Amino acid sequence: MSTTLIEVRPAKAADAAAVASTHDEAWRAAYQGLIPGPELEKLINRRGPGWWDSAIRKGSRVSVLCFGDKVAGYANYGRNRARSLQFEGEIYELYLRPEFQGLGFGRRLFASAKRDLVQSGLKSMVIWALSDNEGATEFYRALGGRMVARSSERFGAKSLDKVAFAWTN
Repeated sequence: MSTTLIEVRPAKAADAAAVASTHDEAWRAAYQGLIPGPELEKLINRRGPGWWDSAIRKGSRVSVLCFGDKVAGYANYGRNRARSLQFEGEIYELYLRPEFQGLGFGRRLFASAKRDLVQSGLKSMVIWALSDNEGATEFYRALGGRMVARSSERFGAKSLDKVAFAWTN
């Protein structure tokens, strides 16, 4: 019998390539068919290993969920960027590689990011998701998020609706 360690920990610069690969796989799975192809490719290509290395080295809050020695998912988070919303923290991104979805790992990553925000004094938080990304919207609802705002974002010629889910402690 073997045991595989599952851990959530702060990302290290050495994780940059694995986070970039996770970003690539997760975004293709989540957004193919929603975000126009050329726009999706631009968004993915902007976030290569160099981008993640720089973000991690500059102190951005990036956590990784590791399954054994493989990065299975990541979250990055910090202060809320939307001044119009009265929430202190924000999870900017939370993604898992497709083969690790539906196993409870997203809940673990979410709980870890939320705990880190609360421990740093950010007692409420928000997450944005595209309205048409049913996997994400259902996930955030199941975690107790309440919808607090709507907006839209342009991807080339296409405008997509997005919703904000919030939690307060």
